Amino acid sequence: MSKVSAIIVAAGAGKRFGSAKQFALLRGKTVLERSLEAFVAHPEVDEIVLVLPAEEDAARYRKPGGKVVAAVRGGKRRQDSVVRGFERLDSRPADIVLVHDGVRPLVSREVITRVIAKARECGAAIAAIPVEDTVKEAAGGIVVRTLERENLQRVQTPQAFAREVFDRALRKAREDGFYGTDEAALVERTGHPVAVVPGDRRNIKITTAADLKIAEALLED
Repeated sequence: MSKVSAIIVAAGAGKRFGSAKQFALLRGKTVLERSLEAFVAHPEVDEIVLVLPAEEDAARYRKPGGKVVAAVRGGKRRQDSVVRGFERLDSRPADIVLVHDGVRPLVSREVITRVIAKARECGAAIAAIPVEDTVKEAAGGIVVRTLERENLQRVQTPQAFAREVFDRALRKAREDGFYGTDEAALVERTGHPVAVVPGDRRNIKITTAADLKIAEALLED
């Protein structure tokens, strides 16, 4: 069985939230703790690297014999944080690397399983859900065009990649000085196809205080 490593990125300052949202309490546990638990509990995930703010005590997340093998300080931008996490993966190289936003606390085992399986099959996979609203491109306050929503997807994490595919994408981005809005964008630039698997509408990203309320309600279901 191939080795699976997960990088959980939780180094953001939470400017829109008003504080570091990954440490906000969600039904008695922090958002990050709930995100981390999903990967600790997943039977296919072998090791986890956490990317944290410089001031956070990393020792609280590492337990003897546990899956969290390292905790590193985040970089200036999210992509820099991902690179730092990737550099700290265990010396025995992983076959599959997952990247997950630490502020997606309701990620399910099923979504994690789907992206791992698809990445094993074709080297790169993301979870996504179809866009239901009409989406328009606008410039200067004027609509430029209406996009075909049948082709649009709302992308989630985790995203999963064969290690060599992801390594090549990170190196090319660094050489080109390119920053993407997600890891899949880096892989797309190398010409490697990225597969899409079904996400989960519960797998929301905590960005505002309202999102935290929604997550609390979802946990009650």
